[in-house]
Amino acid sequence: MNKTILLFLLFLLVVFLPQGAIGQCKIINNSFKDGENITYDLYFNYGIVTAKAGTGSLKTNLVNYKGNSAFNIRMLLNTSGLAGSVYTVNDTLVSYMDMNLRPLLFTKNAFEGKDYSREVQSFSYVENEIKVRTNRVFNGKKKFEETITTHECAYDYLSVLALIRNLDYTDMEPGDQKQIQFISGREIVNMAVNYNGSSKIKANDGQTYNTVQISLTIYDKAFKDKKEAISASLTDDANRIPIIINTHLKIGTIRAVLKNVSGLRN
Repeated sequence: MNKTILLFLLFLLVVFLPQGAIGQCKIINNSFKDGENITYDLYFNYGIVTAKAGTGSLKTNLVNYKGNSAFNIRMLLNTSGLAGSVYTVNDTLVSYMDMNLRPLLFTKNAFEGKDYSREVQSFSYVENEIKVRTNRVFNGKKKFEETITTHECAYDYLSVLALIRNLDYTDMEPGDQKQIQFISGREIVNMAVNYNGSSKIKANDGQTYNTVQISLTIYDKAFKDKKEAISASLTDDANRIPIIINTHLKIGTIRAVLKNVSGLRN
């Protein structure tokens, strides 16, 4: 075969063949930008009891992370008043993602009830492998510290929120799912992003929004047991603002309802 033709064919193979996990994990961000700031009223739900519980926020900033531009997303959940005295929640979740919305670093500092925990997940991308260094400290004692490896895209609690804000729900029907991987402690578990239809939601800023309904279900490795980790109502527009976020705790649920939003991309 002519040498020039052979080189050209090799070039085509390199360019057009699938690029593995690293290439597949790149997401085009159309929903948020540097400076977005969303504040929430929190409600604690336990059984049939629902009570005003405090305030929360979701902030996005463009920062420098190890010499490169990255998104820093920070979620705060702080209970107060009667609900806070029943079950205290003071959580700070922080995620760094590159400009392709691939997770780089995730930390969670959580005061829930009488317990304190700190969790750190550090992501690295080499060829077609993703390595996640993960560790957890619970009430001052190290529970684990190890490295796990995957060949598929994997997400933490906040980077998965960025993912669902940028999915295309146009042709989805209620019950449709998108399967992804999620880092839970020191395990890679299967997660389903469930599309649950649309509805109108009135937020605490006095406005009524058309929303898409999303839930995230975590499965064990054998797909025998499952639990809903998060459910959310996202605006049915280009911003995909989380109007409501339900986060499931050891007991009950924290419901965050939008109070104010600024710095929107669209």
